[in-house]
Amino acid sequence: MQGNFSYYNPTKLYFGDESLNFLKDELKGYGPVVLLIYGGGSVKRNGIYDQVVAILREAGKTIVEDPGVMSNPTLEKLNEGVKIARQNKVDLILALGGGSVCDYAKAVAASVYYKGDYWEKFWLKQEQPDANQRLLPVACILTMAGTGSEMNAGTVITDAEHTFKVGHVFDSRLMPKFSILNPKFTMSVPIDQMKAGIYDIMNHIMEQYFSDFDDNTSDYLAEGLMRSVVHSARIAVKDPQDYEARSNIMWTATWALNTLIGLGKKEDWMVHMIGHSVGAWTHAPHGYALASVSMAYYRRAMENGMPKFARFAHNVWDIPTEGKTERELAQAGLQALKDWMLEIGLPLTISELGATPDMIPGITETTVVYPAGYLNLTKQDITDILKESL
Repeated sequence: MQGNFSYYNPTKLYFGDESLNFLKDELKGYGPVVLLIYGGGSVKRNGIYDQVVAILREAGKTIVEDPGVMSNPTLEKLNEGVKIARQNKVDLILALGGGSVCDYAKAVAASVYYKGDYWEKFWLKQEQPDANQRLLPVACILTMAGTGSEMNAGTVITDAEHTFKVGHVFDSRLMPKFSILNPKFTMSVPIDQMKAGIYDIMNHIMEQYFSDFDDNTSDYLAEGLMRSVVHSARIAVKDPQDYEARSNIMWTATWALNTLIGLGKKEDWMVHMIGHSVGAWTHAPHGYALASVSMAYYRRAMENGMPKFARFAHNVWDIPTEGKTERELAQAGLQALKDWMLEIGLPLTISELGATPDMIPGITETTVVYPAGYLNLTKQDITDILKESL
């Protein structure tokens, strides 16, 4: 392990098919007004909403609702949520839904008591809330596995007017106070959303894994998580009602992005940055946007990270090392990744998501560029990746 780091994660997790039973006791620690945030209404159709509302009422809470959170939450929607929370003097934000709903809830929680332009401070300038700023507590009841938002402080918001999607990782004060993870709830989402979530999980792990060459405990953890999601995804795609597979996917999603496996790592989030921009222009599900640019990106990264990609092939995909050069082994690992993506039905090109050649300059321009693990991209590199991904 290289470098120096600290690790702190304050989120309490309740996991399993009876985990919702713990909600009532947790509510005792918060004031009377609960802002219930959810998406397009599927939680009402499948009955999860009714279960949650019944518990809130039994606990004597005043329920304020903020429905209609979209898969890529917008700045306009964030402004609406902040207004609702301010007007009703909310004590707790309860997110009921997938990663977008949880992300959005944290964004509202950070912004309600900030007196300036929260979009500029938190997302454009990437600053943290001041030490003395009040932040609303957030809790999550998860209905989709993928983002890991239930145990991290990340948010992603889209400025639809300027076709600009950007994430911000807040400090630990914005991590959910508690999250309820019932794998049965994830069985209510359409299979396309399940697949998108699966690749989001895999990509979270890879973007922390593909950097550095040291002998790092975090990489061994990452390899185990990747093997788990590959195995469980194959089962879940064939039988979405398989509880064991869906529970493993849900648990892996949490550990893929609760900051644990990034410790001692440089990390490389450029697939996410390009994917965010693709998503802003096409409105594609987040995991699909990531999948559409991954192969072009990782083929480039492999050239500078050959030993790690060779290790990926052997330790994650069980590809024998005998008779293969390091390059051949690394290439076989990427081919195994591509074959798995096709097997579970993921898009491999941005054109499958509705992107056209004339969008590429705009997607390039709105892609945020960070230092990466094995690559330091220019805007021209991003254009080339997008062209290769058409």
